Amino acid sequence: MAAVQQQQAMQKNTLYVGGLADEVNESILHAAFIPFGDIKDVKTPLDQANQKHRSFGFVTFLEREDASAAMDNMDGAELYGRVLTVNYALPEKIKGGEQGWAAHPLWADADTWFERQQQEKEILKIQAENKAAMEAAEELHRKKLAQDRQGEMEEDTDVKDDPMARAEAEALSHDNPQ
Repeated sequence: MAAVQQQQAMQKNTLYVGGLADEVNESILHAAFIPFGDIKDVKTPLDQANQKHRSFGFVTFLEREDASAAMDNMDGAELYGRVLTVNYALPEKIKGGEQGWAAHPLWADADTWFERQQQEKEILKIQAENKAAMEAAEELHRKKLAQDRQGEMEEDTDVKDDPMARAEAEALSHDNPQ
C-alpha cells in the first residue's frame, strides 16, 4: 500500500514534456526547468532506430509544488523554436489487458474479450447472410432482364410472321420514303 502511495506521489512530481526540438538533450531540459525547483531526474527516451530522443522527455521534481509551478509556466512555452506541451506524466503501462495499466491483471478483461469474439462471429455471419441475399436478388434481376429481352425478341418475330403487320409496315415505308 505504501508503495502505491509513493508511486502516486512520485507521479505528481513527474512532468511529461512534449514537443522537444532535436537539439534539446537532458542537460538543456534540466537547465530549462531548474528555475522552478530542485530536480530529481530528467529522462529523454531514445528511439532505438536512430538513437535520438523521441521529441519528448520527463522531468521529476523533488517537490510537488515545484512540478506544478513548472507545468503552469512551461506549458505552451517555446524552447529552441518549438512550443512545449507540459502535463503531469501518466503511470507507466505494461503490455497486456485492455486497459494496459500495471495494476490491472491480464485476465481481468477475459469476459469482455470472449464477448467481443462472439460479436465478431455474429457480425461475420450477418454479413455472409446479407451477401448471399444480395447475390440471390442480383440473380433474380438478371433472370427478369433476360425474360424481358426474350419477350421483346418474340414481339419482333410476331411482326415478321403476321402478314397483316408485315403489309402495314410495308405501306408505312412506301408512304414515308427516306
